[in-house]
Amino acid sequence: MLQQLIAEIERFVREHPANLQEDGVTPYFEAPLVGVAAAADSLFVQYKEIVGDFHLTPDGLLPGATAVLCWVLPVVETTRLGNRREQQYPSRAWARTRDRGEAFNVLLRRHLVELLTARGFRAVATQLSPLWQAVEVEGSGPSSNWSERHAAFAAGLGTFSLNDGLITAKGIAHRLGSIVTDAPLPSTPRPYSDFRGYCLRFVDGSCGACIARCPVGALSDSGHDKFLCRDYVYGTVPEAVAASYDIKATGCGLCQTKVPCEGRIPRGAG
Repeated sequence: MLQQLIAEIERFVREHPANLQEDGVTPYFEAPLVGVAAAADSLFVQYKEIVGDFHLTPDGLLPGATAVLCWVLPVVETTRLGNRREQQYPSRAWARTRDRGEAFNVLLRRHLVELLTARGFRAVATQLSPLWQAVEVEGSGPSSNWSERHAAFAAGLGTFSLNDGLITAKGIAHRLGSIVTDAPLPSTPRPYSDFRGYCLRFVDGSCGACIARCPVGALSDSGHDKFLCRDYVYGTVPEAVAASYDIKATGCGLCQTKVPCEGRIPRGAG
């Protein structure tokens, strides 16, 4: 069944018109990566300590859950190249990938839930669940009670970076998604033991490119200042470019482009 689901995710990304940019030709996303974490994986319990007690377990989202199906939608190379040239605001293509590309990701979530339901299984798209909530953590900033990045880490898809992004085999420039289900899906082995194993800053101290890319100083050797980042990404940037780009959510992505981990696991990491 897992191979059928992977094939369907790949087909949906390859063929659905909602994955096409304004020119009607260029996709928002390249071929996806897919992984599975067992719902009973102890990591999900540990996340209540690592992320916060508010973080849901798969069983909390869907009682009787057996698996968490996760995917990575890598941003197409032409969009990444365009964003590399930016120094203050995201490019039009990058920002529209954040807005319209994520709308496509929502369609993919719903499609997979419908597909599994039609086969007699229960499934919940985590980001679309009425249980999903944004959370403000005192002292550290914005969070939520389900992290797509942490789910993807559990599913063997990547490790964390200095900027809190997830470095995958297709890099850090991507959108993520997940569904929780009671379908019998085998778990994907995690090819790493260090939760920052693909980030050169923590492997050998040789990087820090994302620090220099941030226009508001939200990144440093101390980590990611979520307050500065949020104010810029959800305040300054949309005020500056959302109207001209004809979207609402703009993202930023400067720290995800023109960095060694943009489109791959950096050499020397892993």
